[in-house]
Amino acid sequence: STRDKMSESRTEYKLKSPPEDGISNVTFGPNSSQFLLVSSWDKKVRLYDIVSNNQRCSYSHSMPVLDCTFQDPIHVWSGGLDNTLKCYDINSSQESSLGTHENAIKCVEYSGSNNVIVTGSWDGTVKVWDERAQAPCTGTYNQGDKVYSMSVVGEVLVVGTAGRKVLVWDLRNMSCPQQKRESSLKYQTRCISCFPNKSGYVLSSIEGRVAVEYLDPAAEAQKRKYAFKCHRVKEN
Repeated sequence: STRDKMSESRTEYKLKSPPEDGISNVTFGPNSSQFLLVSSWDKKVRLYDIVSNNQRCSYSHSMPVLDCTFQDPIHVWSGGLDNTLKCYDINSSQESSLGTHENAIKCVEYSGSNNVIVTGSWDGTVKVWDERAQAPCTGTYNQGDKVYSMSVVGEVLVVGTAGRKVLVWDLRNMSCPQQKRESSLKYQTRCISCFPNKSGYVLSSIEGRVAVEYLDPAAEAQKRKYAFKCHRVKEN
């Protein structure tokens, strides 16, 4: 019925048949906000049509799924505690495994400008994958510690690891990181997201504090960085 559909006036509604355990990631499709991809600790990846509020399809890993991403509106990728990078074709319902890490895959990103998949793992490495290649893993790059968060925009890859370290890479030349940084926040890194214009990134910590950072090392650019605390609660 139309009442169940998303109406213009409603700002919040629940999706039907949600995951049965914790949600590890949600991401909208590349061309429209109609489709939402969701990975969960219940070992499944689900695709929802949020306009008609139904689950379009789902597929499974053998262990909890920690991240998922779209390559294009039809192909999605995911990884998790089974150490395996999986691809799923939404139209044909075909799923395939591209390869593995030696520990859980925490982050999965697609780089459109380089047409590669990038995975970050608790095994302390980032791997770059090209499904068209004979050997799909085109490189393994040491990050020095467990990868906790990762963001790709164009050729820029920013990796946040345990020990509050941040590594900045150029996907066109992965021989060594462009920059090695330390988080300006006191606590463990939770999430990193690059600016769309590639000039910097936003980093959040488990304390609920967010830092806005700039890649340009010049003093002028570094003067613009700042941090703020989310979810401020006034004590009685």
